[in-house]
Amino acid sequence: MKKFKAAIVGYGNIGKYVLDALEASKDFEVAGVVRRNADGVQPKELLDIPVVSDIKQLDHVDVAILCTPTRSVEAYAKEYLAMGINTVDSFDIHSKIWDLRQSLDIVGKANQSVAVIAAGWDPGSDSVVRTLLEAAVPKGITYTNFGPGMSMGHTVCVKSKAGVKSALSMTIPTGTGVHRRMVYVELEAGADFKVVEQSIKEDPYFSSDETHVIVVDDVDQLIDMGHGVNLVRKGVSGKTHNQLMEFNMRINNPALTAQILVSTARASFKQAPGAYTLIELPMIDLLYGDREHLIHRLV
Repeated sequence: MKKFKAAIVGYGNIGKYVLDALEASKDFEVAGVVRRNADGVQPKELLDIPVVSDIKQLDHVDVAILCTPTRSVEAYAKEYLAMGINTVDSFDIHSKIWDLRQSLDIVGKANQSVAVIAAGWDPGSDSVVRTLLEAAVPKGITYTNFGPGMSMGHTVCVKSKAGVKSALSMTIPTGTGVHRRMVYVELEAGADFKVVEQSIKEDPYFSSDETHVIVVDDVDQLIDMGHGVNLVRKGVSGKTHNQLMEFNMRINNPALTAQILVSTARASFKQAPGAYTLIELPMIDLLYGDREHLIHRLV
């Protein structure tokens, strides 16, 4: 059986779990890991895996799984798509997803490659659930309640701010899709807390939510990768009112994101060139195995 060769681009929280998911998949092999400190001492799980600073240094790559900060996704994806390499990512700024899709669609179609964007758990698998709920209850309201748990995208955002040594952003649901952001920061020596706080609260990641910034001595003592979501839709099916549906999930955040990315990488090889979001893909394309057997087992 031909195995797809996947490169892991970035080796932080998500990248480590992507390696686990790839090694557990029968139809993938790890082509290598692309990271900034490729010349440094590598963790023991990477000792038998090529670690490079540029994807061009790898022999062959079918798909690049982007485990980079959201704001660097577009640049990496455009570069790799132009090389004919498929890309998948967990881009998580909801208001920018449509623009990213349009941008990468042009590059993918021009180079016979496929990008699947925003393929984490939200946006991503939760987007699929929201779509299904709306199909079942076309008229109504869906509330997405995250947490309580660590938001990786928000945490990475805070860590990028000047004066921040380390950080943790917790998402606390207050109901009806409204959230509170609890941001814990370790400051660099001499940093001005008020300046750091303002920079965080004005960032698009935080500007629409109630945000509290708190200084702590040791962020590591607070970190827990657990997260969750509660999706509720109430509305009308046909002309019948008071339809109520609820979906709950409690997860290890980076592990689920990584698994969705790997499953999406599999699906990318079954699509025409261009860019897609997860809700545009046939769900069966995410699964390993014979298509007819999967239909027989799952329907």
